[in-house]
Amino acid sequence: MPTPTGGDIYVSRPLTNVSIAYFQDDQDFIADTVFPPVPVQHQYGMYYIYNKGDWLRTNSQKRAPRTESAGTGWRITTDTFATDVNAIHVDISDQDRANQESPTIDLDRDGTNLITHDIRLRRELDWLQAYFGAGLWANTDQTGAATAAADQFIQWNRTSSVPIEDIEAQRLLIGRKTGKRPNVLIIGPEVYSVFKNHPEFIERIKYSQKAVLTLDLIASMLDIDRVVVPNAVETTAAEGSVNEDVTNYIYGKSALLAYANPSPSLMQPSAGYTFEWTGYLGAEVRGTRVKKFRMESLASDRVEVESAYNFKLISGDLATFFKTAVQ
Repeated sequence: MPTPTGGDIYVSRPLTNVSIAYFQDDQDFIADTVFPPVPVQHQYGMYYIYNKGDWLRTNSQKRAPRTESAGTGWRITTDTFATDVNAIHVDISDQDRANQESPTIDLDRDGTNLITHDIRLRRELDWLQAYFGAGLWANTDQTGAATAAADQFIQWNRTSSVPIEDIEAQRLLIGRKTGKRPNVLIIGPEVYSVFKNHPEFIERIKYSQKAVLTLDLIASMLDIDRVVVPNAVETTAAEGSVNEDVTNYIYGKSALLAYANPSPSLMQPSAGYTFEWTGYLGAEVRGTRVKKFRMESLASDRVEVESAYNFKLISGDLATFFKTAVQ
């Protein structure tokens, strides 16, 4: 007599305590952590720029009795900003909602997570384009090579390299040109991997109680406040293509040394500022808002996220870019 098999008496159902999605962690993104935000009430605007030389010279003179004091003055120019609105949405149909396997599948949750992650990656790529590249800054790019010539340095994965001295030279250069001390170094993850095993750094901590090369220790050796390592990755392949699962670090093998003003205010320079249109209705935080509304013509609910910002390079002489710092 036949008996039921396992497949006859058990219907496979999705687990309710685990599912797989390739979300990147918050700490992998740096677009909102390096240069300070400047909330703005309108999408477009301008700001004043004081002439650097007028504030880094002295015109004071000795004053003889019954003579006038030396006179001075300053010059002002302007620049503008424009916060672009980036947006993405996902539609959740009534039919899909009726068929969802709750609580494992929650289309509202999943859709919101997808589009907020999407817009965050867009912000990261825009930050990269604005700041982390060759030819952007007033200071001459430093290029890594096998042997060092003018405006070059020996790549930091090579045995004869001296990253501490290379960074110190640019730190002094920026300080000499601006009167500001660079306070942040952004390094790609592959550069950080080299630093963790580089003899220059290891030699300085080998007798310390904490013989693990942390970012804080690297920062203290370089005499700066912070070292930041962005780990964001992306795929540039089209949906459905054979390479759509191939990803790469977006920050590559380079580094950026900069002064980031911790408290933006009047008459305060910074290598960059992030203008965020918080005056956009509902976008009080980071110039970003999430909406959900009915699309009756599609028999669907739409979840949409918008983010209005401008990553603005402010003072080109407050940063130096290290191109191809490692092989």
